[in-house]
Amino acid sequence: MSFLSEYHIDHAQPCLPLRPTQVWTDPAALEHNLRLLGARCELGPGGVLAVVKANGYGHGMLAAARAFLAAGAGGLAVGFVEEGILLRREGLECPILVLGGLVENQIPAYLDYRLEMTVSSPHKARLVQERLLALEAADGRPRRARVHLKIDTDMERIGVHAAGGAAFLEVCAGLDRLEIAGVYSHFANADQPDSTRMDAPLERLLELRRQAGSGLPAECRWHIANSAAAARRPDTALDLVRPGLLLYGVQHSAELAWLPEARPALRWTSAVVYFKVVEAGAGVSYGHLWRAPCRTRLATVPVGYGDGYPRGMTGRAEVLIRGRRCPVVGAICMDQLMVDLGPAGTAYNGDEVVLVGSQGAERIRVEDLACWQGTIPYEILTGISERVPRRLA
Repeated sequence: MSFLSEYHIDHAQPCLPLRPTQVWTDPAALEHNLRLLGARCELGPGGVLAVVKANGYGHGMLAAARAFLAAGAGGLAVGFVEEGILLRREGLECPILVLGGLVENQIPAYLDYRLEMTVSSPHKARLVQERLLALEAADGRPRRARVHLKIDTDMERIGVHAAGGAAFLEVCAGLDRLEIAGVYSHFANADQPDSTRMDAPLERLLELRRQAGSGLPAECRWHIANSAAAARRPDTALDLVRPGLLLYGVQHSAELAWLPEARPALRWTSAVVYFKVVEAGAGVSYGHLWRAPCRTRLATVPVGYGDGYPRGMTGRAEVLIRGRRCPVVGAICMDQLMVDLGPAGTAYNGDEVVLVGSQGAERIRVEDLACWQGTIPYEILTGISERVPRRLA
């Protein structure tokens, strides 16, 4: 099965309610967050290029894309060409920028699906020009490719170093089959406590814009700001912002809430499928990493690391049942986990279990899971497996 066919799941459509473990996405929260961030940057919604890669940060790519466009987003950004193709096949007609490195054999797909490509070197720019001319010679149809030119200001990932940026822009401006829609870079340290670490890379891009002068099309848009930069430093917004995490209402960490008014859009739930009483000293799950300190009551929940609920949270994770925080005990399994309800606790089969989200007065955040796992919220969100159905709240 190809990557595209595996990816072609309409997460915006209701799933058959067969499995109790599900992710619920709130489109109203996504729309709110996009408008909020657009206002924060003083660009308005149209100045936001909403990043929906990696299945919309786990929320469902189509659901997220449709919500952001409904809120007025100026376009979408994806990681790979296959993701852009999926959006086009679902009828989305907005600008779609592919952020990943360009592979030569993908160029016809970019053209067929009207996707904007990232061009990260003079070699790749000439490659696109040559490929378009070859296609034109074969069938007589003139072609132009919309491109964004990538400048490396401090990331050392892809893109021409800023010092060579002026020569790069000059080469691209001289290629008549390239329609230069943007020039962009990416901050390596926007999420660090010291926000001045953004100063030098920002100035490198601004200096390049000054050098470019009128050598690029008037409609060319410059962009560098991700979620952290857009929320913390509106001066980095330039012509566009390119946020991801904050659009989904998730902060970098529990301590760093850069846009506190943002609303979490994801709720991850499951249900109790088994209830039992265990005696003091009973070992639970693989390796008996946890033993009951006293006679207590356990609930089994059908979710595990095969769903993206990380095994590394063993001994630290909590869930919500009947409005109470309850510890996950024993090793988290591939498909199941066990929860200690306490000696007096109770739960019935079918009771809702909240993995991420609110229940009663309690709330578990994506940021909490990231802390328990010792990682970042991005990894938690994008790690939620495709086998977990996505539904609209």
